Amino acid sequence: MPLPGDPEDAAIDEACRDLRLPAFRERFVELAAGARREQSTYKQFLLDLLQVERADRDVRRQQRLVRSAKFPRPKRLEDFDFDKNPNVSTEVVADLKSPSWVREGRPLVMIGDSGTGKSHLLIGIGTAIAEAGLTVRYTTTQALVNELAEAEAAKRLSTAIARYSKVDLLCLDEFGYANLDKKGSKLLFQIFTEREERKATAVATNSPFAEWDKTFGDRRLCAAIADRITFRCTLIQTGTESYRLQATQDERKSRG
Repeated sequence: MPLPGDPEDAAIDEACRDLRLPAFRERFVELAAGARREQSTYKQFLLDLLQVERADRDVRRQQRLVRSAKFPRPKRLEDFDFDKNPNVSTEVVADLKSPSWVREGRPLVMIGDSGTGKSHLLIGIGTAIAEAGLTVRYTTTQALVNELAEAEAAKRLSTAIARYSKVDLLCLDEFGYANLDKKGSKLLFQIFTEREERKATAVATNSPFAEWDKTFGDRRLCAAIADRITFRCTLIQTGTESYRLQATQDERKSRG
């Protein structure tokens, strides 16, 4: 912050406000003092200031992208317990932290029973992709279908579909948890069709592929949706043993 009574510092502070350089404004006195001590050149001092501002903008952009993804709770891949989820490959998950598969428009499917870590992985991968600078949107399948149905009733369906077609990574949780009628299945199909081979979609489901026809009211729609989700997809099977149930049992044992 500017030194009290220093007109030059006050002028720099005001200019930083006008130009929207918050990190520059916060650090210029500190960096100027350091440059004076180390006898840095003017160019080095300017470079230091610019690097501080750029780093701060990168952090704020990451935070903005994570917020706009609308994750229901914070989850990071670093906190995922691979030892208690032996079905999940650390190598596969590490590869999914890289945005390359998203840029290629490849799908991701996670199948497993409740409590096996699907949502943690979905949110954690989505967070990593957002922090890599890509746009991400999280929603449950039922919430998405409801949103599309409301948009159709208000004659705004094309706008809603266009909005979802632009997101780099769409994270669909609870895929297959509730049965959809034919109308809901058609609405969801439009999303997958718009995104096919252009934008990446990740789904978390507790239903194996053979049971997806129970979710969708039309066998042909089910086959078409499954085809779009599974083509060139990465498949993670999280298993059947509930991590949450195991954690609860371990906690009870520790209490005696």
